[in-house]
Order: sequence, then structure tokens, then C-alpha cells
Amino acid sequence: MTEPHAGLAPETATPLPLHGVRPEGLAALLATLPPAIGALARLQGFTAAPGKLLLLPDTTGTAPAGALLGLGALPALHGFGAAPAILPAGSAWHIAPGDYPAEEAALGFLLGAYRFTNYKTKQNPLAQLSRANLSKRTLALAEAASLARTLINTPANDLGPDEFAQAALRVANTHGATTELVEGAELAARYPTLALVGAGSARAPRVVVLRWQGPTAPPAAPLISLCGKGVCFDTGGYDLKPSAAMLRMKKDMAGAAILLALTQAVMQLGLPLRLELRLGLVENSVSGTAMRPGDIVRTRAGKTVEIGNTDAEGRLVLCDLLSEAAEAAPAWLLDAATLTGAARVALGPDLPALFCTHDSLAETLLQAGRAAHEPFWRLPLHADYQSWLDSPVADLCNVSSKPHAGAITAALFLQQFVPAATPWAHLDVYGWNDNSRPGRPEGGEAQGLRALLGALELHAYGESP
Repeated sequence: MTEPHAGLAPETATPLPLHGVRPEGLAALLATLPPAIGALARLQGFTAAPGKLLLLPDTTGTAPAGALLGLGALPALHGFGAAPAILPAGSAWHIAPGDYPAEEAALGFLLGAYRFTNYKTKQNPLAQLSRANLSKRTLALAEAASLARTLINTPANDLGPDEFAQAALRVANTHGATTELVEGAELAARYPTLALVGAGSARAPRVVVLRWQGPTAPPAAPLISLCGKGVCFDTGGYDLKPSAAMLRMKKDMAGAAILLALTQAVMQLGLPLRLELRLGLVENSVSGTAMRPGDIVRTRAGKTVEIGNTDAEGRLVLCDLLSEAAEAAPAWLLDAATLTGAARVALGPDLPALFCTHDSLAETLLQAGRAAHEPFWRLPLHADYQSWLDSPVADLCNVSSKPHAGAITAALFLQQFVPAATPWAHLDVYGWNDNSRPGRPEGGEAQGLRALLGALELHAYGESP
């Protein structure tokens, strides 16, 4: 079963009201409370600045009866993300009505309650949220985000290709999806470029293919196909990364983690869609059997690729997955990957780069991102740069001959494996929080999860729920 979210209070707990308040609404809120509370707020200088807390005492003055949480100008999602760490440890709360969407506030609280403590011998309890009145969607998103974050945070010695594959199979089995676990000779035949990436590791690559149809979806329901890059650790191969650049390479499977989490949420909510998920799970290592610069591989699509750089392995993991996924003519084909540092140079860690072949799909994703406070930024598939991927000895090189536009040329490489008629979007994500912010603890992040779920809901229902 799906693991319950750690931020949920026991059903036996008696939750206290948590009032979110903005500076412009503080006076009106205080007027609804006993006069002594207003006096207390003024005495303590509470101004409803973001992340500031005022505990409201009970009639004995010895225990809290509620709390005011300053939101400032933050959206509720982020404002309430600060609550679990600043409220009394182990206390239970419910979201009081206010000038914010209660479900967004609740999701922010649960996202802020996540901590990766699997390897900690000492646990530091946080405040928790009552599960009463929480929507199925809020719980599904919180649980999916926790799944992705934990997968990304788990060190590579405990999460290799097989361990990731088993985690995906557990999610599939919980929700009645059909699965294929592809390995060995079959994997080499179906996904030759992915096999080449994994050839240097003692931990053999795996591909998981998951298929699911919503319980209310008709046989002709639109097919959504997802492809995730799951490089469980990336040394760079023979084009070895410097040690500082390798420190976070356990997160190079974030694209696969995010799309597995998205799939879990879709199945949990029973969206009226047909869904296929392909996860390319592999380790890029250095050994006598590893791929070398100058090697040439024939892809599933028949195109040949020269390896110009062994550290540009993510596009090799994805290209055969995209080719196979496109054979079913999906209504949407989406991939997610921690693909290029160039995207981070251009957009920073918070804005995933979006590349898309169809404007209507791009606009749906952008709209859903804005609504979820999780924006994407669209970059062009600039055809004039395609020639930068030319090779004198193969159909393509896996890296550009120019030092510019690395995120664009990586996307152009992937585009070669998607039919022009297929609506395709590629997300180049960071998948990590460099430092802790409200609702976004340091470490792995399910970047784009809420936006992607919103986009699928728009596709399925014609509007967000």
C-alpha cells in the first residue's frame, strides 16, 4: 500500500486551529478573536510577516489553543510550508478558514513536514496535520511528493537500477497496473543505447514498463506516455566528472522518480486516462566494459550515434524509450530528466526548462504550472542548431560541436526520436533543493509533479478539479 504521509497526525489526536494571516488581513482576524489576543499580538509585535508564529493561549495560559501563522505575500502553498517546523513538536493542527484555498494550505503543510530521516538514529518530531477533511487529491499529491523525494535522497549504494525497479513494481502492484521488467539480452535488443550506458557498471540496467487504465476510462481513452531518466549514479564515465560535480549525482534519477510519483498519483485518483510509464534505470560507471568516447551505437530507431562525450548519457537513456513509446501513437508523450547543466545556467534551480513540439500541449503545461505555483519556462527547439549534432562517421553525435545552447541541443537530439505528429514535451529538471525553504526542505524535490498532475487533469476533464 501507499505509505501514509509522515506529516499526518494520528486519528486520535485533537487538532488545534491554525490561522494563516496576511498583514492586510491581520486587524480583521484579530477583531474576531477575544480582545486579549489582539493585545497579545500587539505586545509581541506580530505583523503576519512570512514564517512568523503567534501561539494563542488557552484559558489557563498554560497550553496553546490555536496559532496565527504569518503568510506575508506568499501563496498558501509556501506560507503554510513553514508551519511544521515552527509549531510545537508533536502537536496536531487543522487549517482554519481564511483568505486562501484550504487544500493548498494543507498541501503546503504536508510538503513542509517531509524530512529524509531514513539514516538518522535520532528523530526530531515536527508538528502534524489532522487528516480530517483532507481531500483525496491533497493526500495523493503529498504521498507522491514524499515518494519522489525519498527516492532521490536515497544514496546510490542502496538505490541502484534493480532497487529502483522493485520500488516501481511495488507502486504498480498496489494499483493494479500491468508491468514488464526488462533486463539482460532483451534489454540490449530493445534499448541498445541504454544498454551501452550501463555496460560499465556491475549493477546491470533495468527498464520498467508500466501500463494502466483508469477505472472509468473508455477503451479509446487518450493514451499518455511518460519516459523517465533514471541514472542512479552518474560518474560521467570515461569523461569523468570532477569530484565536486559528482557529490549530488545520486539525484540523476530524479526524472524517473518524479514520473513514477506522478503515475502513483494518477492511479490513486483514478483519472480517466490510459497511461504508460517507461523508466530507464542504469548506472554510468567507469570500467573496462564502459562505453568510450568515439564508440558508435545503433539506436532502436535505426539511427547511429557517435559518443562524443560519455557524460552526455541521459539522452542515450531516453532516446530508445521515446522511440518505443511513440510506436503506440500517444496523445501526449512526456519525458523528464536531469539532463543538462546548461538548463540550470539559463534558468536556475527553480525553473524546469520546457521544450515542446505542439503549442497547445505547451500552453496546457504552462497553465498548470502557474496554477500549481510550479512554473515551467519554455525554451525553443531551434532547428538551426540541429547541424551542431552532425557526426562525420554516424547519423548523430550525442553532444554538440559548439559550446553554446546545451539544453537546446540536448532537446534537439531527443526530438530526432519522436515522430513530428506526436505531441511531445521534454522537461529538463533540477530535482533538488540546494537549501531549505518553507515547504521545500533541502534535498530531493519532486519538481514539476503538481504541475504535471494538473495538466493531466486538464486533459482528462477539460478543467482543473
